[in-house]
Amino acid sequence: MNKGKTVKDYIRTIVDFPHEGILFRDVTTLFADPRGFRMAIDQMLHPYAGEEIDKVIGLEARGFILGGAIAHQLTLGFVPIRKKGKLPGATLSQSYTLEYGEAVVEIHDDAIQPGEKVLLVDDLLATGGTAEAGIKLIERLGGEIVGCAFIVDLPELGGRKLLEEMGMDVHVLCEFEGA
Repeated sequence: MNKGKTVKDYIRTIVDFPHEGILFRDVTTLFADPRGFRMAIDQMLHPYAGEEIDKVIGLEARGFILGGAIAHQLTLGFVPIRKKGKLPGATLSQSYTLEYGEAVVEIHDDAIQPGEKVLLVDDLLATGGTAEAGIKLIERLGGEIVGCAFIVDLPELGGRKLLEEMGMDVHVLCEFEGA
């Protein structure tokens, strides 16, 4: 029975994945449970009830799962921000720093109209690099970010602080200590 469970209770930790010393927070167990998944979507939406939102933006890849469900719940369109080379047509690109190097994400150049209000979602907030790149893409298209919603925050890695210093409203469902 799921009575009294929190979103955090549905997330398993896998030790030494993908590298030794890493505690991987696996949200697929949350997604697989219908009550847990609904709870997460409802809680991600709650702070934005009554807010004017035009589109939901999801960061690759688990942000697509969450963003699609949230967009459906709000009867809104969904826009993906993908890894470089995955979107057909004209795109805008934004690079960001990884632990060992750099990566690039892209958005269609017509995905957001100037002044549209958007909600950015993903499963996990670590260093904030991917979310920061997504925010920059949205702002370059003239979108206004209502908020950034995540299931998990790893506070020791500083992503929330980074996004808040950018002026973002950040909502997370749970935190895990340790990277």
